[in-house]
Amino acid sequence: MRALNFVDARLARRNTRRLVRDLPYGPEARRRLDIYAPKRAAADRPVLVFFYGGNWDSGDKHDYAFAGRAFAELGYVTVLPDYHHIHEQPYPAFMADAAAALAWVRSHVRDYGGDPDRIAVAGHSAGAYIAITLALDPRWGAVDMVKAGIGLAGPYDFLPFDSPVTRRTFGHVADLPATQPVNHVRADAPPLLLATGDADTTVYPRHSQALAERLRAAGGEAELILYPGITHTGPVKAIARPFRGHAPVLRDIAAFLAKHGL
Repeated sequence: MRALNFVDARLARRNTRRLVRDLPYGPEARRRLDIYAPKRAAADRPVLVFFYGGNWDSGDKHDYAFAGRAFAELGYVTVLPDYHHIHEQPYPAFMADAAAALAWVRSHVRDYGGDPDRIAVAGHSAGAYIAITLALDPRWGAVDMVKAGIGLAGPYDFLPFDSPVTRRTFGHVADLPATQPVNHVRADAPPLLLATGDADTTVYPRHSQALAERLRAAGGEAELILYPGITHTGPVKAIARPFRGHAPVLRDIAAFLAKHGL
């Protein structure tokens, strides 16, 4: 994503700003975050916390600055956290990091113009797993903070293990069903937007479809979008300026969040 981020930065309008870079949300080196916001200062803006993907084993928030700029253009105080990759610390370290980042946001985002009572989480691929798990699984202490969740091409239902990636990440866990977002649906869950490409052969669309169906059956709210002809990286690339014409991802996210008062 580094090259894409470079091109997006060259094309970006100058109506957003990065407020902080590498701000600690905990004592460990991987617990750092960046914050983006509209250039025009204001108080109590809605907040979006975005988690990048990378098989839970790669990625860097700096390479996803295009997402911070894009959501800031929509009016959100946008937070991009880093987290431990599994070669550094095994699961559940990345979930503990994500929960700690969200708790930090809840406590401090007002200092950066954000409203701590209007927080949404979003992510792509492995980051979508993180975001949606925070929204659904009460073990991470975040369900009361999250007002809406957005998952782009995320894995939510992969038992029995459907790839070497999921086996490598979760194979050591004793309670495997507890690792599956589909097993944490509930009627009082925050509304979810689950968007993916119908040509995704890395994380098949059935993951988003299964979670949407399970959440609706439990009495919750899920909006499912399948983008025709879009592959696995397409939904996140469509956030960046060079690829925004490929799928209306930003428009759909903005409409979903506005619908839910965010």
